[in-house]
Amino acid sequence: MTITAAADGSALGNPGPNGWAWYIDDDRWAAGGSPHGTNNQGELQAVLELLRATAGVDETLVIECDSRYVIDSVTKWMPGWKRRGWRKADGAPVLNRDLLEGIDEAMRGRDVEFSWVKGHAGHPLNEAADERANAAATAYKEKREPRRGPGFVSAADAGATLAGAMAVSAAASAPAHTSAPEALLWAEPADLLDGLDDPSTGSGTQRASSGTQRAGAGTQRASSGTQRAGSGTQASGPLQLTVSLTAAEHAALRDRADAQGISIEEALRRLI
Repeated sequence: MTITAAADGSALGNPGPNGWAWYIDDDRWAAGGSPHGTNNQGELQAVLELLRATAGVDETLVIECDSRYVIDSVTKWMPGWKRRGWRKADGAPVLNRDLLEGIDEAMRGRDVEFSWVKGHAGHPLNEAADERANAAATAYKEKREPRRGPGFVSAADAGATLAGAMAVSAAASAPAHTSAPEALLWAEPADLLDGLDDPSTGSGTQRASSGTQRAGAGTQRASSGTQRAGSGTQASGPLQLTVSLTAAEHAALRDRADAQGISIEEALRRLI
């Protein structure tokens, strides 16, 4: 099987408030952005977020882009940049290296094709991605939260969700046992990030390795990988907490942290 998605970016002012979005269908899409960035950064971020969201799927991933810069960077220029230590032929450093390295790593071991489409020419997936990327950039310009979308749900995930919902429904229909009410840790999911307005500083880094590519008629192909984070616990001293997040949740948390200039770790710590 093949998954076909569009990835697009937007920047108001270029540079300025920017947005990114990828779109498969109305049930599988995501968007985000930052208070300041370029259009090319939004385009690359959209591809990276799509690769991360679909990590672990076996299907061929076809990515429609209206940016020649993105397609040529990944399928033509990246091997030479890597050989020269991420420098261009004239010796100048490659722009947006962190995003390109992330894409290179995320493609490792995967079957990925890139297909160029003309922007604003009626391609349904591209139009949907463009609309969402522009809406995210506009939201950052107006200092409000963008619509982030449902993210990616595979058929297996959807089946597990349905099974879980059926189990919850069955449990709800069973006779109830009277017990003391439990105190809630927070009232609503939105309360989790209430503390992000406090001033603080933080930083984050990205690492990536290598990818391969081959070109074909009409599309470019490349290969790729995934990432995972985790931690354990210890009996004394500071406790370490492992949190499982979907790709969309991770992107939302990272964007919120970036918007406030703090690290993801600091953002999570403020939940306490």
